[in-house]
Amino acid sequence: MSIKKLAGETAWYGLSSIVGRFLNVLLVPIYTNLLSPAEYGVVTDFYATFAFLMVILSFQMVSAFFRYGTPENDRQNAFSTGIFFLIFFTFFIAGLALIFAPTLAAWMKYPQHPEYIRYFALILAFDALAELPFGMLRLENRPRRFAFTKLFNIGINIGLNLFWLVFCPFAKKQGWVWVENFWSPNVGVGYIFLANLIASAATLLVLMPQFLAAFRGVFDKILWKKMVVYAAPLVVVGFAGIVNEMLDRAIMKYILPGTPEENSTQLGIYGANYKLAMLITLFTQAYRYAAEPFFFKNAASENALENHAEATKWFTVAAAGGMLGILCFLDWVKYFLGENFHEGLHIVPILLLANVLLGIYYNFSVWYRLKDKTMTGAWISLGGAAITLVLNLWWVPKIGYVGAAWATLVCYFFMAGATWQVGKKHYPVVYPFGKMLFYVGLALGLGLLSLFLKRYFLEMPLVFLGVNVLIFLSFLGVVFWKK
Repeated sequence: MSIKKLAGETAWYGLSSIVGRFLNVLLVPIYTNLLSPAEYGVVTDFYATFAFLMVILSFQMVSAFFRYGTPENDRQNAFSTGIFFLIFFTFFIAGLALIFAPTLAAWMKYPQHPEYIRYFALILAFDALAELPFGMLRLENRPRRFAFTKLFNIGINIGLNLFWLVFCPFAKKQGWVWVENFWSPNVGVGYIFLANLIASAATLLVLMPQFLAAFRGVFDKILWKKMVVYAAPLVVVGFAGIVNEMLDRAIMKYILPGTPEENSTQLGIYGANYKLAMLITLFTQAYRYAAEPFFFKNAASENALENHAEATKWFTVAAAGGMLGILCFLDWVKYFLGENFHEGLHIVPILLLANVLLGIYYNFSVWYRLKDKTMTGAWISLGGAAITLVLNLWWVPKIGYVGAAWATLVCYFFMAGATWQVGKKHYPVVYPFGKMLFYVGLALGLGLLSLFLKRYFLEMPLVFLGVNVLIFLSFLGVVFWKK
């Protein structure tokens, strides 16, 4: 597969990732206008906390499947073995969460809402069981089916959110009594979780042809041991990655010095502004969907190292351009959030740069998957997790969510640097660091220039818009000129 084909598949995966997440971003203005920062803090808290459990439930079987199922002769057994393992493992973990839902709800400080725990136990079970069928679509180079299935999931989720959060309250105000059969104002943010649950269940049903294909194979105990040994360090990597990405939101309400209501409000503001910064990860996610099987399939080719370097360079260019675009048009992008959340906009540049570094880290980290050095990757991720934990415990009580943003940046900088430094001994890719640093520096510099010039155009927003268009086009011109 050539770099050109990788770009083509990235575009298809991007249809589901970029378009889909963009549609999900459209829910953010609804949430942040209909919910208070404290209520949105509950949503942020649950999604952050249960992201940890998702890493455990999926057990990184997709990566193990790519490792042992890439040869077509081995694919069916690897797929079946992975599915049978996930069925048992998922039912066990999710079952425990369902049984102990009241206890877990009390531990999370929501004793009055054990149903939230039950919703998420089922969401995670359905999502974990869908991982390998999605992986099969990726390995079989079926990005269209992958994209349409992802968009189906997103469509149901958004549709139900709009129905319960927008239409039903409107219908109630109009006196349409029948709506009470489907909606109660007492459920509140629970409808956000319930919409997700229904979408996840429907997606697994759509993937049932791929899922049932597992029963054409066998559970290979020897292969299972190999897959578990390969995947276990990646679970550590994934868990550490979730620590790096989500720990700040998962622990913020516990370590901020305010009242529970004040802490939940700060968490909501931080979580909403983090969503703006995560716009840059839309491309990163699409790229990863296409790049992981691409690098495995081309690992033995003569120009594998050159392709890897070239792909990383162009990824960096695209990510830097995305960062600049958000910085230039932040005055317009901010209206995705309710006005009560705008006070956190000053952390967006920090988090944007952090997410660029995260994407570069993903490129650098491919070597330990290709070389079966996943434990090395686990140690690096654990180092990043330790940095995240220490800096959050140190900075958040002192400077609030700004400390969490800086901790994220420091963590991803460390992980990218450590992964490259160790990886060059095992997989000596000659990355064009000069060009990569140039493009990231140029994008960051132009973005900060835009923020600086803003003060001179406060009374001329349309003129400032034109200035920002010129700044962004100048970046594209430099990219075209230097290539």
